[in-house]
Amino acid sequence: MEVSKIEVITSINKLSGLKAAITKLGVTGITVIQAIGCGVQKGTYEYVPEENEVMELLPKQYIMMVVENDKIDKVVDVIKKELYTGHIGDGKIFISPVSNVIRVRTGEEGMDALK
Repeated sequence: MEVSKIEVITSINKLSGLKAAITKLGVTGITVIQAIGCGVQKGTYEYVPEENEVMELLPKQYIMMVVENDKIDKVVDVIKKELYTGHIGDGKIFISPVSNVIRVRTGEEGMDALK
């Protein structure tokens, strides 16, 4: 089984466009969690002239999907295109290998659990 997990952290207003775009690529499922957090700017908004001294946690969303390794480049390209504004807070993408997937209901493993 050759699949990877793609995790995306981005602002809360980007989900609908991203969902539509990755569906066209054959991504069969995603998980979305509403979160709060900040990156290297410590939650400073782009229009604020000074960096925060203490971290300010901003609303974000965490999006997770598991895709076949041969689709990773296309999926990541679409994610970058959909999330890009050129401003602070566009997000981060993390990719990591998945060693196994198990469907609890049926006990299926590997690719069978994803189809």
